[in-house]
Amino acid sequence: MLFNPDSVVTTVERIFPGKGRELTNLWRTRQFEYSWLRSITKRYVDFFTVTEDALVYAVNATGLELTTDNKQRLLDAYLHLEPWPDTRETLRTLRASGVRVITIANFSPEMLRANAENAGLTPFFDALVSTDANHSYKPDGRAYQLGIDQLHLAKNDILFAAFGGWDAAGAKSFGYPTIWVNRFNQPVEELGIHPDRIASDLQGLLEFTLSN
Repeated sequence: MLFNPDSVVTTVERIFPGKGRELTNLWRTRQFEYSWLRSITKRYVDFFTVTEDALVYAVNATGLELTTDNKQRLLDAYLHLEPWPDTRETLRTLRASGVRVITIANFSPEMLRANAENAGLTPFFDALVSTDANHSYKPDGRAYQLGIDQLHLAKNDILFAAFGGWDAAGAKSFGYPTIWVNRFNQPVEELGIHPDRIASDLQGLLEFTLSN
């Protein structure tokens, strides 16, 4: 929602010309699959390790070779994600309006901290909460519980903003009022539950948040 996951494509393409999009898509898919599988099987590792494992699989699956240096360069790309153009001003506006802003992210603490610091966004957050805190991954309810634990508010008093449709479904199922920032114009997930609002960018988030 705040950072563009496709910003890693440039690095992937530089290392594997002509394979940037294909490899990135496979890498990202395995990230999600591995985090969910590890959650179900109770074999937790943090998301940076998941990211590394998913990268190795994606490279092997596409028949490419990964040197130690290139592996490090690709992993580093996940510590330097580019914020969307509307991210900074949206966070600034929320902060100025007295809205408390935290993350509930599957990213490891290192990934959260590095991306926020590299983008100069750290001052806009009240807390950078990683699901590593209780060794869970969204959409596990334990992950969403971290928001209540951090803010000490009732579910109905916390607005959850999701980037993925699956995350929006998970948060709404948990009980949060939920907005899905659907930047890639994806269809609603067929999971029998819908977010309270769908927006194409963070302007929709601002309107929904500040009007309530």
